[in-house]
Amino acid sequence: MATKHEQILNHIESLSIGSKISVRRIAKEMQVSEGTAYRAIKEAENQNLVSTIERVGTIRIEQKKKENIERLTFAEIVNIVEGQVMGGRKGLHKTLNKFVIGAMKLDAMMRYTEAGSLLIVGNRTNAHELAVQEGAAVLVTGGFDTTDEVKQLADEKELPVISTSYDTFTVATMINRAIYDQMIKKEIVLVGDIYTPLEKSEFLSTTDAVRKWYELNKETTHSRYPVVDVQNRVTGIVTSKDIVGEDERTLIDKVMTRNPMTVTENTSLANAAHMMVWEGIELMPVVNSLRELQGIISRQDVLKALQNIQRQPQVGETIDDLITNQLTHVTDENGNYILKTEVTPQMTNQLGTMSYGVFTALITEAASHLLTKYKKGDLVVENISTYFIKPVQLESDVEIHPHILEVGRKLAKLDVEVFHEGSIVGKALLMAQLIDR
Repeated sequence: MATKHEQILNHIESLSIGSKISVRRIAKEMQVSEGTAYRAIKEAENQNLVSTIERVGTIRIEQKKKENIERLTFAEIVNIVEGQVMGGRKGLHKTLNKFVIGAMKLDAMMRYTEAGSLLIVGNRTNAHELAVQEGAAVLVTGGFDTTDEVKQLADEKELPVISTSYDTFTVATMINRAIYDQMIKKEIVLVGDIYTPLEKSEFLSTTDAVRKWYELNKETTHSRYPVVDVQNRVTGIVTSKDIVGEDERTLIDKVMTRNPMTVTENTSLANAAHMMVWEGIELMPVVNSLRELQGIISRQDVLKALQNIQRQPQVGETIDDLITNQLTHVTDENGNYILKTEVTPQMTNQLGTMSYGVFTALITEAASHLLTKYKKGDLVVENISTYFIKPVQLESDVEIHPHILEVGRKLAKLDVEVFHEGSIVGKALLMAQLIDR
């Protein structure tokens, strides 16, 4: 039987898109405490089932598919611009296809304004009305209001009319930044993109005997399987080590390792890789919020996907991408491997000198490049001690000199020095775990 928490989540999911949700109402309808209702609503927000907007409240929104993640909903726009909804609240769940800046004559503006778009304009009430009639939402900048007729039309057509105190240029910049951030998010590989789904996974039940493990092992040649209870919830994992010397009639429940580490479809690939490498895990169950088995992910799946990511261009560049793309590799007369770069504005802090985060990223990247030259594999930094000796100002040319102190089958120790105009400006000692490809 589902818990109260699960029942509330199912109830929220069954509500129509655009429905308003409150802690008090949920508590009353589901006959639970307000604390239980609050926790369930927060979980629904994590699952993108609802969105909480200032001065509007919590509303049921459409769950976005990953392929459309770079598209923003009007509810998200309200949050981004710290706006106030003046009409058309029921349309907040809708997705905008494009935004139009209304800095032109009315007839020209309307040529660009189409259904599903967002018109960003000041106190031009005639433009507000025409845009809503065309099926577009409106974002009124400068803190201006609109007419009651426009608000009524917005409610009828379920198209939001939003007011923000920011000016048009600032608003356009904020929305562009949000779209760019979403594009980076789209490129982040999640467990859900690569795992083996339930229908293709092999698993055991707590009521199965050890005999079943041997049958599966003979059929699949795998030696690790998740164990589920009668409600399909993951309760353990069983490996060849667990069943050695056990009678074939012994129940799996008696020999399995309990409370195994699990991941969800929304766990990032980097997080999954870190857990598997650190804990020496070859296979992990993929579960949902109720801990029900959704599939499995293997260490081979993770490493293969990590290698593919390195060959894929990012749609939206992160700071790490900018740093990596600007590095050039050279070898000095003694055969030492050196990386060079220039300190660009994106790499600086508010004082105009290279930021500590960028300095650390450069050192990690240099170590990774050097190890890849000598030993095919990726690294996970286990420990790093960095020393900023002198500030490095904007537009300075820096050289990074990584040196291998010791390298084994699983661990590597490196010394990295950073130079500017021949003098040392930073130093680091780095220890990393190696992941064989």
